Order: sequence, then structure tokens, then C-alpha cells
Amino acid sequence: MAIVIVSGLPRSGTSLMMQMLAAGGMPILTDNLRKPDEHNPRGYLEYEPVKATKRDPGWVRQAEGKAVKVVYALLRGLPATHHYRVIMMHRDLDETIASQQTMLRQSGSAEKLKALFARDLQQTEAWLSEQANFEVLAIEHRNCLQNPAHAAKQVNTFAGGQLNEAAMAEAVDPSLYRQRA
Repeated sequence: MAIVIVSGLPRSGTSLMMQMLAAGGMPILTDNLRKPDEHNPRGYLEYEPVKATKRDPGWVRQAEGKAVKVVYALLRGLPATHHYRVIMMHRDLDETIASQQTMLRQSGSAEKLKALFARDLQQTEAWLSEQANFEVLAIEHRNCLQNPAHAAKQVNTFAGGQLNEAAMAEAVDPSLYRQRA
């Protein structure tokens, strides 16, 4: 049974996609340890053991038939013994960096971070395209917010066609789109 992975850079819309999947009826793997806050008022929907994937990917068995959030840098640590459907969230890098800097209350070289993220994402997507046990659907954060019904249809088709697309689209709150390029 396939595991649906929601991935991307931090602050790229992965929590939004997890919320859409949950609203649509897909079981999600989360422990709710990271609580909602001002930056993500609907919650992060993360699963703490994912952070240790490189050392211990044992949690993956629990994800069969579910959706789980895995930051892009940890995708390579997933065992080749499973089939994954990866929903890769893409967001304008300037927006992503601005959102991260706001959340972390820091400044720094946005240009260096942007170049690093662009390179990392390109390498990750090239690697994914070479893996027989990974299927990938790219979803643009902005498009998801501007046309949630269309995004819900794409994701539902990709995930097997059993989700409630109307409920998925209703889960999108455009007012939470605060960092815009």
C-alpha cells in the first residue's frame, strides 16, 4: 500500500496540504506534539519520528495507507521497500524565505538561502525522478490557495481517487497567505 508523503521546503505549504488531505478523509500520521501557533494556527501535523529518518526509518511501516509530512532533505532516507506518492509543495522562494525569517525572527542573507534552497530542491527532484518506488505530484502553493478545487482534484486523482474534494477545497483558508512575493 502506498504511503502519501507531503514534502517541500519548510514554510512551503506542507501543513496546508496535510490539512487538505485530512479534511478529504485521508488518514494522516501525526503525533500533534508541535502545537498550533501564530505562524501556523491550524497546526503543523508533523510526526516527530520522521526527524530521525536517516538513523531510524522504522516509523515508515506505520505510515502505510496514510499521509505523513517529510521535509525534502529526509526523502533520501526513506526505505526502498515501500512505494511512495510524494506531493511536493512548491512556493516562491522569496515568499518561503520571508516566511521562515518572520517565523524565526531572524535576518540574514536571503540570497544565499535562496540559492541553497534552489540547488537542494533541484537535486532532490532529480533524485526523485530516478527512483522507481516514488511517484511525484508538484503542487504550487499559490495555485492551491487561488484555486483550491483544482488542487484538490489533482491531489485526489494522484492519491487514488477516494478523497472528498469539496472538503479538501474548503480546508483552504486564503487569509493565512501572509508572505507574498
